[in-house]
Amino acid sequence: MSWFTGAVLGLLQGITEFLPVSSSGHLVLAQALWGLGEPDLLFDVVVHVGTLLAVAVVFRSELWSLWRGLMGRDPAGRRLLGLVILGSIPTAMIGLAAKDWFESLFASPAAVGLALLATGGLLMVTRWAPAGRRGLEQMGWGRAVLVGLAQGLAITPGLSRSGTTIAVGLLLGLERRLAARFSFVLSVPAIVGALVLELADLPAGREVALGPLVAGGVVAAVSGYLALRLLLSLVQHGRLHWFAWYCWALGLAALAGWGLG
Repeated sequence: MSWFTGAVLGLLQGITEFLPVSSSGHLVLAQALWGLGEPDLLFDVVVHVGTLLAVAVVFRSELWSLWRGLMGRDPAGRRLLGLVILGSIPTAMIGLAAKDWFESLFASPAAVGLALLATGGLLMVTRWAPAGRRGLEQMGWGRAVLVGLAQGLAITPGLSRSGTTIAVGLLLGLERRLAARFSFVLSVPAIVGALVLELADLPAGREVALGPLVAGGVVAAVSGYLALRLLLSLVQHGRLHWFAWYCWALGLAALAGWGLG
């Protein structure tokens, strides 16, 4: 892999990881369209670290609040931490129980197409969701569990994690800022857990080409930061449904391609 290819893949990862269009769905369709193999595991780890860094920078105050809550110094941070833990439980349970089934979907462009259509439908519904009034104090454990359940189901390729969790939060009446904030803070344990599992599978003593890794990681971090800022602005202004049209178009194209193939 060249540094240019690494940068391009890092750009795709950074953009699709945060915009509600499903990064995993794009990977499956790219593999089917261009015959790409699965990405190098080490490269996959590096670009995910890049996008995780983007989350850490954008939500640094929330993460600091979580830490202070863990230390017993911030009541709001302690409440947010409790909700994140509750939301992470269904995500972990779904991921562990149905891991093989979800992985089998990566071989099916048709399944991805259907999931993209579902993502588009969920995003479009948010167009008619009234501006929520429930802040952190009114969120409750039940809503945290439902958002976590949505995150677990979004392991399905084509079902956007960010789009699904934010949409569910909005439909549950959460404030727009809180719906986006909780979605991405909740993603941190899931991303870290996935990275730990990937790191455990890395072979030892292998040669490493630093150029593509550095290019991919840096571009993923920068593009992820910009994509995340854009998404937060659109959510705040009630425009999450704009992405529905793209998801529908890509989903229909995937189904058409599968039928012709």
